[in-house]
Amino acid sequence: MISRKTFLKQSVYALAGSAVVPGIADKFTDLIENPSITILYTNDTHSRIDPYPKNAREFAGLGGIAKRSSLVKKIRFEEKNVLLLDAGDVFQGTPWFDQYGGKVDFEMMSEMGYDAMAIGNHEFDLGLEGFADAAKSAEFSFLCANYSTWNTPMHPFVEHELIKEIDGYKVGIFGLGIQLEGIVDPKLHGRVHYRDPVLSAKRSVENFRNFHACDYIICLSHLGYEYDGNQIDDVSLAQEVSGIDLIIGGHTHTFLDNHVAVENPDGSETLITQMGHSGIRLGRIDLHLNKKSPRPLVTSQYYTIGGNS
Repeated sequence: MISRKTFLKQSVYALAGSAVVPGIADKFTDLIENPSITILYTNDTHSRIDPYPKNAREFAGLGGIAKRSSLVKKIRFEEKNVLLLDAGDVFQGTPWFDQYGGKVDFEMMSEMGYDAMAIGNHEFDLGLEGFADAAKSAEFSFLCANYSTWNTPMHPFVEHELIKEIDGYKVGIFGLGIQLEGIVDPKLHGRVHYRDPVLSAKRSVENFRNFHACDYIICLSHLGYEYDGNQIDDVSLAQEVSGIDLIIGGHTHTFLDNHVAVENPDGSETLITQMGHSGIRLGRIDLHLNKKSPRPLVTSQYYTIGGNS
């Protein structure tokens, strides 16, 4: 079996052709081999604390927060700079949620070192007081730029944006939530109001770029990957809003094996990714920074939890 570094070097030759000078290939391989920032992410884990049963019709033996935690710990040992993010819907789905109302999920996510998560529609399943009660167990940020939470029990726990500075490189992260009407019972979301995610995203991008000089912008989106019709989704968001580098999506339980590049109005690209549901996969995006280039080289992969992890 060849080493990962040898494989990458051979891949460079295959992609670039026979004109590649060996020394250049070595430098390019070193860039891929040693990422500057590693972004790990999940979405729609739905209180899947235990793996699926061995006799399950689908995903037998997969998932489980303990195996995810072990994998995250291993990657943190291997890589210097790691961000751990979630795109929402941690609540609902197993007896663990019925019994503990999300507190166990948030406690274990905190132990894993999550940096932030978006607000999914199921985070309202126990009402605003229920979310607030569970959120007290969290040691990470809840992000949603397009929900107005003022004068609600949710407000003390929800931020619009977060900035993480890593070795002088600024990463701006914001969240977007799905339309509440028709999805969440008004009795559960109370005085939390939905705002246009496109306008909210544009404001966040402008704030990150112009006022905080962020180098890379991530949207944690619970809008859904792609719909027929006019409903806003991750693809249409990327097509309408310039300046978002990466959308980590949720809600539609979409398994994307590779990130998808979508062209913005200004001709640049936004990458979109989503890892299905139930913690079956842990996604990984590596940013390989190069001082000579304003945009990082991006590589992506995913791990099947309970499979090869």
